[in-house]
Amino acid sequence: MKRLYLVAGARPNFMKIAPIVRALQSHGGLAYKIIHTGQHYDREMNEVFFEELGIPQPDIFMAAGGGSHAQQTGKIMLAFEELCNTERPDAVLVVGDVNSTLACSIVAKKLSIPVAHVEAGLRSGDMTMPEEINRVVTDSIADWFFVTEPSGIAHLKREGKPDAAIHYAGHVMVDNLLYQAEKLVRSDTSGFETSNFKTVCANNDARYGVVTLHRPSNVDSAEMLARIVGALREIATELPLAFPVHPRTRGTIEKFGIDLGPNITLVGPQSYMSFLHLWKDAAVVLTDSGGLQEETTALGVPCITIRENTERPVTVDEGSNVVVGTDPARIVAEVRKVLRGEGKQGRRPHLWDGRAAQRIVEVLARELS
Repeated sequence: MKRLYLVAGARPNFMKIAPIVRALQSHGGLAYKIIHTGQHYDREMNEVFFEELGIPQPDIFMAAGGGSHAQQTGKIMLAFEELCNTERPDAVLVVGDVNSTLACSIVAKKLSIPVAHVEAGLRSGDMTMPEEINRVVTDSIADWFFVTEPSGIAHLKREGKPDAAIHYAGHVMVDNLLYQAEKLVRSDTSGFETSNFKTVCANNDARYGVVTLHRPSNVDSAEMLARIVGALREIATELPLAFPVHPRTRGTIEKFGIDLGPNITLVGPQSYMSFLHLWKDAAVVLTDSGGLQEETTALGVPCITIRENTERPVTVDEGSNVVVGTDPARIVAEVRKVLRGEGKQGRRPHLWDGRAAQRIVEVLARELS
C-alpha cells in the first residue's frame, strides 16, 4: 500500500490535516503517517487536542523548536531528510504556508519524492510576509496543487503550472470548521474560558466583538499597535470586545504599557472549540489572521481584516470579509456599518462544503496507484 507523510508544524496545520486523516481512514486505500515537525511546540497539544480533532497522535515528533527563520527551517530540513532516508514515503503532503511547509517540500523534492500542497496558489503579493515566500517557493516545486478558491487557480496557471496538476478541491479548513461546529452543538461549553464573557454579555443583552492580532507588522511596533488599539478602544465604547491575545502581542502591550481601556477583555490563547464557541456568535470579528477570514466567511460572520492586503480574495469577493488596512478611522467606520446593519452580506464559496478532504484523497489515490 502506498504511504503518505502528512506534515504539520504549527497548531493551525493540524486543523487542516485532521479532515485529510479522517478521509484517509474512510478511504482505506492509502497508508499514512502524521509528522509533527515541532516548529511550534504547544503544551496544550496533548491527547485532548487530538481527540477534539478526531485524529490520532502524531506518529513522529521531530522537536525542531524555534530560532530564526533560517535556523528553524534548517533544523526541520535536517530532521526530515533523516526521516525520509530511513523510511521513504511515496509522497509528502504539506499544508498552508509555515516554515515546515517550505522545509519539507524542499527535502522531499530533492529526494525525488512527489509533493502535494494543500492550500496552493494563494498570493498576497507582499514579499515582506514570510508566509508569502513559503507559499511561492513551495508551489514552485510541488507536483500536485490543491486549491481553495479561483484566485489560486489563476495564480498557478500564470506561474506555468500544468492544468492536470491543479485541483480545485475546496477548503480543508472549512471541512474541519463544520466538523467542529457540529460537535460543539453536542458539547458542554460551561467550562470554556470564553463562556463567562458570553454569559455576561447575554445577561446585559449586549452584542460583542472578537479581536485577534498577531502579524509582526501590526504588533511588533509599539506605534502601530497603539494606533490599532486606539481604534479598538473607541469601538469598545459601543461594543464589548474579547481579545484572545497572542504571546507576541501581549509582549508588546506589556513592554510599552499600551492601554486597552476598560471594555476590552483580554483572555489567553484558546483551544479550537473554546475559540469557535466565542467567535461564531460575535457581531463582528476584527483580525489579521488569514484562516479566520475564511472561517468567518464560511459561517457568515462579519469580518474586518486589519491588513493592507489578503491572499484570500474570495473572502472579500464572495464572503463576509472587508479589508480595511490599519487606518483607525476606517476600522471604526467599518465596524459601525456592521452595527447599523449595513455591513457586507456574503455567501459561502463554491466547494466549501465539508468534503474537500475526500476530493484530495481521491486524487492522491488515483495519482499514486
